[in-house]
Amino acid sequence: MSPPKDKNEIYKPVERLWKKLRVENLWLWILKLLKEDNKYAYELRDQVKERFGFEPATVTSYAVLYRLEKSGFVREANTSFTPNRKYYEITDLGIQALTQAETIIRKTTDELFGNKN
Repeated sequence: MSPPKDKNEIYKPVERLWKKLRVENLWLWILKLLKEDNKYAYELRDQVKERFGFEPATVTSYAVLYRLEKSGFVREANTSFTPNRKYYEITDLGIQALTQAETIIRKTTDELFGNKN
């Protein structure tokens, strides 16, 4: 394999990795935020941008949240203080999924970058 002719070519795989770890796994970031506290959909999207440095499309955020709810990872939270907003909370199943994802990610990074012989 020859070196890239353009130095910017070296960053293309890194950019793809960044996107895959963040945008394509938005469910992880949503579950992490919901593990901290109940939130409504727009708030989740806003906090992903503010705290994690990427801005998923509005439609994507809602679609992921809908799929998480349909799969039982999150549910509508019982709130009475803002009747016009639908708040979400993480379920036990969602916590289990987040824990399993953490184990997979840690194992993967250990395999790639750990000092094991």
